[in-house]
Amino acid sequence: MAANHNFLEELRWRGLIHDFTPGVEEHFNKGTVRAYIGFDPTAPSLTIGNYVQIMLLTFLQRAGHQPVVLMGGATGRIGDPSGKDKERDLKSFEELDGNMAHQVEQAKRLLDFNPTTPNHALLVNNYDFYKNMNVLDFLRDVGKYLTVNYMMSKESVKRRIEGETGISFTEFSYQLLQGYDFVLLHREHGITVQMGGSDQFGNITAGVELARKIDESKVYAVTTPLLTKADGSKFGKSESGNIWLDPKLTSPYKFYQFWLNADDRDLPKFLRYFSLKNQEEIENLEARQTAQEVKRIFAEELTVRIHGQAAYESVLAVSKLLFDSKADAETLRSLDTDTLAQVAEEIPAPKIGLSSIQNGLNILDFLSETTGILESRSEAKRAIQANTISINKQKIADLGVIVNPSDLLHGKFLMVENGKKNKYLVVVE
Repeated sequence: MAANHNFLEELRWRGLIHDFTPGVEEHFNKGTVRAYIGFDPTAPSLTIGNYVQIMLLTFLQRAGHQPVVLMGGATGRIGDPSGKDKERDLKSFEELDGNMAHQVEQAKRLLDFNPTTPNHALLVNNYDFYKNMNVLDFLRDVGKYLTVNYMMSKESVKRRIEGETGISFTEFSYQLLQGYDFVLLHREHGITVQMGGSDQFGNITAGVELARKIDESKVYAVTTPLLTKADGSKFGKSESGNIWLDPKLTSPYKFYQFWLNADDRDLPKFLRYFSLKNQEEIENLEARQTAQEVKRIFAEELTVRIHGQAAYESVLAVSKLLFDSKADAETLRSLDTDTLAQVAEEIPAPKIGLSSIQNGLNILDFLSETTGILESRSEAKRAIQANTISINKQKIADLGVIVNPSDLLHGKFLMVENGKKNKYLVVVE
């Protein structure tokens, strides 16, 4: 597959270029380029921040070039000081390996690794570079080529040295490892471009410098802006409110709702970073639709791509159950276990033991003592008499109703509503 359009022009209109080294545009214009991005396995899953980089590799592949995913099996054991104001806690090797295996599976779903595709994505683990290298080899073959002065001039290092905590030799040496990755990737795989977030520019240019000094090779760097929201906050692995690509860490419903509820000011950036629609399609969408309609179209595109069509359908089902006044008992009974589990994350979900209803339980006791939905039997009685209580979308009018295991949805859930706004999903364990 020949390069079909200018990759850097694509990034430029999408606002995805922060910096690059001289000569990179001419380099991309010469033919198919192999370019890589490194991923740090210190987190249990890729995040929406990482997804900016996955999108970079996606646009690269769509432009006819070859994307390379470099997993930091070695560098993850050291810890990158970039963007951190204090020393990282080192993870166990088992945790890092588990994280990495999971991130690899995520990357394989998001990029085309099919070997029959001429520019199929490649996967490399930098642990393979270093597992047999001893400290003497490292100091002679790598450490000799960069001065301490050069390494200290990098922003991520300078900030730590000037701060209160300082920087350990371990994290100080990180840029040597990441830089040498580039040397070896160029030497062994013909990779000529490293890409990453703007916080990686120092590490990436250290690699450009090492390739020049060790192998007299010409390699290049491209960085993207860090993903931030209109209020200035950023998406980071440890930032609260982070959006994970793993449905167990951020449910598909929460994922969808995040984009639906995004600040209108962030919408142009999010569309350009994450949509696979082209420039004309995006600009037409913005010109012809309201911000809320654009968000809905965009949230659907991204949710289907990350979590699949079935998960998106269940997101719509959850939304209908929670917000649509026409949702009835049939709607509720059509939901599968996974979808109801998502509902339980969005509304109060009191947990009770199966034994409490095994032999049948009066509705007043169920609503008060067993679930705590209402404070007392008398309050439960008043609510039923006021016709505000529903169980599984059926109004309860009789104070003598008995709750039985046969009432459970999928043997586990029971939906209780007290009026239009107070919804609960009782989870039986």
